[in-house]
Amino acid sequence: MPSVRFNKVLIANRGEIAVRIISACRELGIKTVAVYSEADRYSSHVRFADQAICIGPAKSARSYLDLPSIISAAEITNVDAIHPGYGFLSENAGFAEVCETSGIKFIGPRPDVIRMMGVKEQARAYMRSKGVPVLPGSPGVLESPEEAIATAEAIGYPVILKASYGGGGRGMRVVHRSADLAGLFAQAQQEAGSAFSSPNLYLEKYIPAPRHIEFQLLADEYGNVEVLGERECSIQRRHQKLIEESPSPAVSASMRAEISGVLRKAIAESGYSNAGTVEFLMDEAGNLYFIEVNARVQVEHPVTEFVTGIDIVKSQIRIAQGESLAEILPGPVEMRGHAIECRINAENPETFAPCPGRITGFHLPGGIGIRVDTWAYTDCVVPPYYDSLIAKLIAYGNTREEAIQRMRRALGMFIVEGIYTSIPLHEKIMADADFQDGCFDTTFTQRYSPAPKAG
Repeated sequence: MPSVRFNKVLIANRGEIAVRIISACRELGIKTVAVYSEADRYSSHVRFADQAICIGPAKSARSYLDLPSIISAAEITNVDAIHPGYGFLSENAGFAEVCETSGIKFIGPRPDVIRMMGVKEQARAYMRSKGVPVLPGSPGVLESPEEAIATAEAIGYPVILKASYGGGGRGMRVVHRSADLAGLFAQAQQEAGSAFSSPNLYLEKYIPAPRHIEFQLLADEYGNVEVLGERECSIQRRHQKLIEESPSPAVSASMRAEISGVLRKAIAESGYSNAGTVEFLMDEAGNLYFIEVNARVQVEHPVTEFVTGIDIVKSQIRIAQGESLAEILPGPVEMRGHAIECRINAENPETFAPCPGRITGFHLPGGIGIRVDTWAYTDCVVPPYYDSLIAKLIAYGNTREEAIQRMRRALGMFIVEGIYTSIPLHEKIMADADFQDGCFDTTFTQRYSPAPKAG
C-alpha cells in the first residue's frame, strides 16, 4: 500500500494524552511539537516534546481551542501531521478541514465523516440503516415541543431529550410524563445552545438503569475495519466515566462476534478511517442499542491495548501515514486476560468537587500488570482551567479477579499529597461485592454520592 513517513507531528492537546502520543511518536522515530497554554508552561508534555510553542493564555478558548494559533504553530514548525488526542478539537470537522487545506495530515477520520458522526441523530439514522440496533426515538431533529410529545407518546415514557451535538450529559433531560415535556424541552434547548452552539435536540427511549458498553475499532484508508473487542464503562458519575474495563462482564463471546460483524460492515461503508469507538446502552434483558460514535481515541484505550496487545495510538499514526491494517496488526485480534482502568482525578472523593493545587508528594505504583499514564509529578500544579484527570491507573490480570486484586494493591501504593484525589473512592468500589461480582449499571455510584444537605 502507498504510504508516507511523518518526520514531525504536532500534538494539539495537553496532559496525559499528549505524553502518551509523544511516547508513541518516539517509538516510531517521529519528532514531536507540543503546544501549551501559559498555565501549562511546566507540564510534562512540554518537557518531553522535541519542540514546544506557547499558543495563548490559560483559558482553553484562547489556547487549546484556538484553531488559528494551533495551525500557525504547525506551519512555523513545519510539521507533517497533527494528532488531536481527545477532547478539545479532536472531533471538530472544521479543524480537520483546515488541516487538510493547509497540507497537514489530520490524524483522525475525514472531515465529512466526523461531521456525520458528530450529529447524533444523523449517526443514529445511518446505523439503523445498516442493521445496527438503535433505541426507538425521533427520526431526526425535533422541530417543536409538540413533535417531541407526539414522538414520546408513540414510543412510550420515559424518554430522554438529547443535544444533537452533545456530550458529557449536557443538553439532556429525562421526561417521565407528557405534562413535563414542554418545559424540559426548553431547558434542554437552552443548555444545548450554550454548551454546543446549537439548540437542536432529538429524543429516544430512556433506559433507567443501563450498562454502558463500547466497541473499539480501527479502520484504514482502504475500507478495512477491525473491531478490538468491547469495554465496560458503566461506573460513572454525572455521566462521566470513572472506571473502565475490558472485556465487559456482561458481553458473551457470541454477542461480541455478532456486534463486531455488524459494525465492521457499517463502519467500512461509512468511509470511516483511523481509530474510533461505537457506544451502546444495554438494557436489563441484555439487549444492546447504539447511542453514538466517538471519532477519536478514547481516554480508556489502555485497557484494550492490554487485552489485545495492540498499540492504538501508534496504529492511529500508521493509518494516517497510509499503512493498511494488514501491515499494522500482527494477525487476527484475540482478547486475552482482563484489564481495568481507574481515572485518578483531582477532586474531593466525598463531594466530587474539583481540587486544583500543588502536588507536594507523588509516588507511582508499579509491579507486574500495572501501567500508569500521567502528566503529573512532585511539585507540579494542577490548574483549575481544565479537566481534573491527573493520571490513569491500569491493572491487567489473567482473570478479572486478578486484575481487581492488582488494582487494589496499586491504589494502596499510589501516593498523591497536597490535593484531594479520587483514589479513596476507587478503593471503595474495588472492595464492593457487587462490583467484584460484575453486578452493576450506570446508577452504581449513587451509593457513594454525597448525602443531600438537610434543610
